Amino acid sequence: MTEAHPFHDMHEHGFVRVASATPCTRTADVAYNTAGVLEEARKAHAAHVDLVVYPELTLSSYAIDDLLLQNTILEAVEQAIAEVVAASAELHPVLVVGAPVRRADKVYNCAVVIAHGQILGVIPKSFLPNYREFYEKRWFAHGRGCTDLWIGLAGEEVPFGTDLVFAAANLAGFRFGVEICEDFWAPIPPGMTAALAGALILCNLSASPVTIGRADDRHLHARSSAARAIAAYVYSASGHGESTTDLAWDGQGMIYEMGVLLAQSERFDRAGELTIVDIDTERLVAERSRNQTFADAAEWAGHPEDAYRKIVFEHAYAAGDIGLLRPVARFPFVPDRPEKLDEDCYEAFNIQVDALMRRMESTGSKSLIIGVSGGLDSTHALIVAAKACDRLGMPRTAIRGYTMPGFATSEGTKANAHRLMEALGITAGEIDIRPAARKMLEDMDHPFGRGEPVHDVTFENVQAGLRTDYLFRLAGQHKGFVVGTGDLSELALGWCTYGVGDHMSHYGVNAGVPKTLIQYLIRWVIATGQFSDACGEVLGAVLATEISPELVPPGAEGQMQSTESLVGPYELNDFFLHHVVRFGDRPSKIAFLAWHAWKDASVGMWPAGFPEEAKNAYDLATIALWLDRFCARFFGFSQFKRSALPNGPKVSSAGALSPRGDWRMPSDAVATVWREELRRAVPQDIAQGLPPSP
Repeated sequence: MTEAHPFHDMHEHGFVRVASATPCTRTADVAYNTAGVLEEARKAHAAHVDLVVYPELTLSSYAIDDLLLQNTILEAVEQAIAEVVAASAELHPVLVVGAPVRRADKVYNCAVVIAHGQILGVIPKSFLPNYREFYEKRWFAHGRGCTDLWIGLAGEEVPFGTDLVFAAANLAGFRFGVEICEDFWAPIPPGMTAALAGALILCNLSASPVTIGRADDRHLHARSSAARAIAAYVYSASGHGESTTDLAWDGQGMIYEMGVLLAQSERFDRAGELTIVDIDTERLVAERSRNQTFADAAEWAGHPEDAYRKIVFEHAYAAGDIGLLRPVARFPFVPDRPEKLDEDCYEAFNIQVDALMRRMESTGSKSLIIGVSGGLDSTHALIVAAKACDRLGMPRTAIRGYTMPGFATSEGTKANAHRLMEALGITAGEIDIRPAARKMLEDMDHPFGRGEPVHDVTFENVQAGLRTDYLFRLAGQHKGFVVGTGDLSELALGWCTYGVGDHMSHYGVNAGVPKTLIQYLIRWVIATGQFSDACGEVLGAVLATEISPELVPPGAEGQMQSTESLVGPYELNDFFLHHVVRFGDRPSKIAFLAWHAWKDASVGMWPAGFPEEAKNAYDLATIALWLDRFCARFFGFSQFKRSALPNGPKVSSAGALSPRGDWRMPSDAVATVWREELRRAVPQDIAQGLPPSP
C-alpha cells in the first residue's frame, strides 16, 4: 500500500520528533517523581517521540533547599536513575532527565541523558544563580571546566562534563546539546557553544518559578537562542507539585525552530503533559550552510567541534508512516500571525510603495506608465503607484494607465480596468493593439495573418510584445518610466514574454511578490479601506476573476484561457518556490510537506479572512504532477529571463529571484536531477503517473 512506502516516513525527510515534558511530581518524593518521568516517557514512546526533555532536578524536585544535600535524597535519586535506565531499554525516546548527582565529593545540578537501556552522558549546570529567590551555590558545584571527565552512575562509567554533544548514528540530523536553566540567561550561553560544535537541537531543563512577565522572558530567550544558534530549542520548566513555600510554578514548555514557535504547553496544568512537535533538521543544516557568519563564529570560538566529545549512539526509532506533527504553512509567503496581520500586510505593501517612491525621486520622472489589464498583477502595481503618488504629494493624474485590448480580451477585465482607473483618478487611456498585431502577423507571414485560426506562442508573444513596446514609447513621450506588473511567481515559472514583452519594464514593483501574497494584500487593502469604497468594489471584482493572460480567444465552448490549467495552481507553485529558494529542499521532501499541508482542507490553519470557497485540497498525485512541471520550468528553461530582470524590491524574507541578490544560477542548467529525484522517492504508482523525464 502507498502508506507503507518510505516516502511517508518523516525521518526519511530529516525530521526528528521532540517533546517537552512536564511530569506529575511531588516535593522531595523521588519514587513518585520517577513514576511521573516514566509515565511521560511511555506516552512519548506511544507517540513515536525521539527526544524528551524534562524539567530541572525532576527526580528530586527543585525547591527542596538543603534537602538537596541529604544523602538519603541523593541515594534515592541514584537508584531512580538506575530504574529509569532499566525502563528505557523498552522505549524509543532519548530521555533528558534532571537530577542532583554526586561526583568527587561535590554535588552537581545535572541533566542525565538516557537512551535504550544506557546512560549516554551527564551534563552539569555551568552557571548557578545566587540572586533573588535562588541560592544554588549553597548546594551545588558549577560545571564550568568539567571536560574530559567520567562518572560512575547506575553501575556504568559514563561521560561527564559540559563538553558533550550527542548524535544518532542512524539519523543524520539527530544531534543535540544540553544546557540547564540559568545557562541560557548567561551572556554567552553554553548551548551556543554546543551549537557551534554541531548540535542542531538544544535542550533546556529548567525550574524557573513563575512571576508576572517571566513567561515572556523565557520566550524571548528561547526564541533568541533558536534564532542565533540556527537550531531548535526545547524548553521545559517545573510545574505543579513543586513546593510553594515562597514560589509558584507554571510548567511552561515550548519548542522553537530558528526563532519560530512551533509548539507550547498549557501552563498551570496539574496533569502530566507532553508538548510534541517535529523538528526539520535538514532545514537547520541548510540554513547553517548558507550562513557564513555561523561558520565564522565557530572558527572565532576556537572550533568547538574539536573540543567537544561527540557521543554517538544507535537510535531505536519508530519507522514508517507516523504522520507529521508540525505546522506547515499552506501559504508560506502570506503573513500567518493573526495578532500581527495588519502590521505584516502594512509592511509588505509599504516596502513596494517606498521602493517605487525612491525610484521616482531618483529619476525625476514626471509620470508613471502602467499597462492596466484588469487582472491581478497590474491592479496591484497600480494601487502601489497610487499610494506612492499620495505619499510624494503628486497628483494621481501623473499615473498614465493604458488598457490595451487584444484578440482575447474579455469585456469583464476591460471594464474592470476602466472602472479601477476611474476610481483611482488617474489618467486613463485605451489602445487597441489588434490592428498593429494583425499587421505584424501579416508581415511575418504567420498563418493568423492569412486568416487561419492559429493561436500559437508567436501569436501570443506578438500581442505581449506590442503592449510593452507601446508602454516604453509612451514613457518616452510623457517623460516617465514603465512600472512593471509581473510578479515573483511568474518569474519562477518563466511565465512572461522575454525582452520586449511583459518581462521588461523600467522598474518591476511586483518582482518580489508572489501571486498568493498579491491576492492577500489586495484583500487587506480592501479590508483596511486604503482607497475609496468604489475602488474597493473593483478590487473585489478583480480578485474574483480567473487568472488569465487573455492572449488566446475563448474555445468553442467559450472557455477563457486559464493560466493555472497550464502551469498549475499558483498556491502550489508558491509553496514549491518557497521551499526551493528559501531552504533548498529536495523535490520529494517538498512533495511530502505539500501533501501534509494540502491533503485535507478542514485541517490546519488558513490565513485570516481566507474565503471558504477558495479552500482547496490536493492529493499526492496532483502535487507530484505540478511539482514535476515546476521543476522543469524553474530549473530547466526560465533562468535566462530572471538573469535579465529589471530592478525591483525584495519583499519577503523567503527570498526573491534577482540575479543581483538572492538567486543565481546558470541559464543553461537542466532539471533532470530534480525530476529524477522526485520519481525515485515517491510511491511507484505516483511516479508512473508522471511524464518521462528527459
